[in-house]
Amino acid sequence: MKIAAAQINSVIGDFTANREKIIAFSRNAVEAGAELVLFPEMAVCGYPPMDLLDQDRFVELNIQSLRILQRELPAGIACAVGYVNRNKRQSGKALVNAYGIILDGELVFEQIKTLLPTYDVFDEARNFEPAENWPVFEWRNERIGFAICEDVWRETETPGTRYACDPVRLLMDKGITLLCVPSASPYYAGKLKIRQALADRICRRGSVPLVYINAVGANDSIIFDGRSFVTVPDGTPGNGTAENGTSEGGAPKIRAGAKAFEEDLLLWDSAEDRRGNSEGVAGSRNAGTGLPPHHDTDPLDKEELDILEGALVTGIRDYMAKCGFGKAHLGLSGGIDSALVAYLAVRAAGKENVACFSMPSRFSSRGSNVDAAELAAVLGCRYQTLPIEAAFSAFLATLEGVFEGRPFDIAEENLQARIRGTLLMAYSNKFNSMLLTTGNKSELAMGYCTLYGDTNGALGPIGDLFKTEVFALCGRINEREKEAGRKTIIPQAILDKPPSAELRPNQKDQDSLPPYEELDEILKLYLFGNLSAGEIAARGKNRELAERIVRAVARAEFKRRQAPPVLKVSPRAFGMGRRMPIARAVYEI
Repeated sequence: MKIAAAQINSVIGDFTANREKIIAFSRNAVEAGAELVLFPEMAVCGYPPMDLLDQDRFVELNIQSLRILQRELPAGIACAVGYVNRNKRQSGKALVNAYGIILDGELVFEQIKTLLPTYDVFDEARNFEPAENWPVFEWRNERIGFAICEDVWRETETPGTRYACDPVRLLMDKGITLLCVPSASPYYAGKLKIRQALADRICRRGSVPLVYINAVGANDSIIFDGRSFVTVPDGTPGNGTAENGTSEGGAPKIRAGAKAFEEDLLLWDSAEDRRGNSEGVAGSRNAGTGLPPHHDTDPLDKEELDILEGALVTGIRDYMAKCGFGKAHLGLSGGIDSALVAYLAVRAAGKENVACFSMPSRFSSRGSNVDAAELAAVLGCRYQTLPIEAAFSAFLATLEGVFEGRPFDIAEENLQARIRGTLLMAYSNKFNSMLLTTGNKSELAMGYCTLYGDTNGALGPIGDLFKTEVFALCGRINEREKEAGRKTIIPQAILDKPPSAELRPNQKDQDSLPPYEELDEILKLYLFGNLSAGEIAARGKNRELAERIVRAVARAEFKRRQAPPVLKVSPRAFGMGRRMPIARAVYEI
C-alpha cells in the first residue's frame, strides 16, 4: 500500500483554513497514487487547544469541520485525521482526543488517545477521557493500528510519569502489520534522535513498520519540527533515505524522512518494501537497547545548532503570523543577545519588516553603538537611534526629592531599562509592530532583567537559550557564512566583548553573575535534573555557588511570571512547561 504522511501547520481554531489544507494535501496524495493519507494529531482544530475546549462552540465547530471533510475529501483514499470528539460513555471527561479515518464520505474508524500527558507543556488529562479499546483498521491487505503521540512515548519512562496501560503492546497483540503514530510532538534539541530510537525499539519489539507523522509549525511557545519518518524492521532493503541517513548493521532502518519546519508530503510504499525483503524481520537484534536521555546537557553540535536556528525562525514567523503581526522590532544594544534576536527576526519576517532601535544613555559605550549600527547595516533592516539621556535626566529630576541622600544604585539602573521599554512599546502601539525581547535563559533564571523594561514585549525568542548557547549559535552562524565564502553577519567585536548591560560605569555581567560557563552547567543540573544544591555539589560543583544560583532562581519566579512567553527549544523551558509557585520557601539549598 502506498502511504502518504502529510505534515501540516494547523492554526488553533482556524477550522476553515485547517480543513482546506487537509483537503488540498489529500488531493495531492491521490495524485501521487497514495491509498492512505495520514495527518497529525488534532490537525482539524490545531494543537494544543488548552481551555478553548471548555467552549462548546469550539468543540462544535471542530465536529462540523469533520462532517464537511466527509463530504469534500476525495474518494478512493482513506484519510486519517486528528480532532476532538465528545465522549460517548456515560462517565468520565466530556471529550476525547480522537483520530478517525474518512473513506468515501464515511467515518469508518476511530481511535481514542490512551495516554494523556500532564507533564511539561501538556495537560491533556484536564480535558480528555482515555481510550478503553484499541481497534484495528483493515485496509489494502494491512492491519493498521494507531497509537496517538504519547501512546508510544510510554517507552521513554518520562520522570514523574507512570502509565499502567501499554497501547502499543495491546495493538501488537491484535496482530497489526503496520503501526501509525499521529503526533503533535514539540521540538527540543536532540528530540529527533529520541523519536527515532523509540521507533527503533518498537520495530524490533513487534517486527512491524512504523509511520511517525508529526505536526509542523509553532503555536505560542511550542514549536513542531515535522521531520516525519518511516521506520521498518531490519532485513529489508530500502527505497528511500532519511535526512540523517539510513542505519546500518541489521537494525531497523529509516526509510524516508520529511523536511524540518516545513509542510511536506512524505510517500512510502509498504508493499514495495516487503517485496524486497529476503531475510525476514523477526528478532535479529536485542530489544533492550536504551533510549537517548531526555535531558542531554552536552553542547550542541553543528547540525543541531542549524536545526535550532530553524526552530527559532519558525517560532518567530508563526507567532507573528498567527497573532496578526506583519512587522517586528527590538532594541539593538550592540550586545550578543540582541544581535542574535535581530538576525533571527530578519530571517523570520524579512529585513523590510524589522526595525532596530539603539537607545544610548550616558553609560553606553561608543563601541556598542558602532557595533549595533554595523550589524543593522549587514542585516539590511531599519535602524534608528533614540537617545534616552533627556528622558533619564527628567526622571532623575522628578525623583530627586524622593531619592535625596541615597547613592546611585539598581533603582537608577532599572530606570534606564524601563525608559527603553516604554519607547519600544510606544512604537509597537503606533505601528502595530511586535516587540521582541532579547533576554536569554541564564538571565531569566537569575532574575538579571528588569520588569517593565527589558522584559517588555510579546515574545522572547531566545528565552530558552542559555548564554553559552547564544554564543555557540552566533559562532555557528558566522562559521556557516565563512564556509559559504560570504562575509560574516555578526561583528566579531560583539562576540569578543564581555557582556554588559551598560547601566552604570564599567559595568559587566560578571559583576552580578557567576561566569556563564559555570552558571549554565549548574542551571542545567537544577532545571533539567531537578537536583538540589547538595546533589549538584556532589557532582563536583561548588556548594556555595550552587546554593546562590538555586536561591536566585526561586526568588526570580515573580519576574518570569510577568515576562513574555519564550520559544521552547529545551526539555524544560520557563513558562507553561515549568509551573512553580512564586511565594515559597527555598528548600533545595
